[in-house]
Amino acid sequence: MATTLEIIRGISQVVSNTYDGALDADGEPVKIGLKREEGDPILDKRVMDGFKVRFSGPMLIISYHAEVDISQVHGHTFESDVAQMIQDIANFLKKEYKKITGNKLSLTMEGEPTAHLEYMSKIRCWVTANCSYKIGGLGDVAENGSSSEDQLKESIRTWISGKFSDE
Repeated sequence: MATTLEIIRGISQVVSNTYDGALDADGEPVKIGLKREEGDPILDKRVMDGFKVRFSGPMLIISYHAEVDISQVHGHTFESDVAQMIQDIANFLKKEYKKITGNKLSLTMEGEPTAHLEYMSKIRCWVTANCSYKIGGLGDVAENGSSSEDQLKESIRTWISGKFSDE
């Protein structure tokens, strides 16, 4: 069983190998499933999209950002397309984690993906979507904010009791 540090280092190594233009061991471009990988990079208009991950306690938060045309936003499948893109990224992380570490990565979706849309012009928009995944095997990691509030209350009680007991 991998330790918490080994799991986080494995995920970080996977993400570090996913920059735009990255090559795999065979010299082929890394295929994550992003829109920027489609078409010819020299002849076609570059599509701006990418992702990042961050950790919050036992959670892995995947953020996907992309530049989209306004016609795509008004389509019926826009939300499901963005959710599917985040799921494709999570699947890629699992697959590459297995290649790098030899261990299986368990990611369980917590809640629904959230998307934020910003209009750049009458033609284009930026979309930023986030989704949280619970990382399996991180049993010794505390939830964010759960114990720090209790510690703060206890330290204030100690300070107050010490302050007023001297008088």
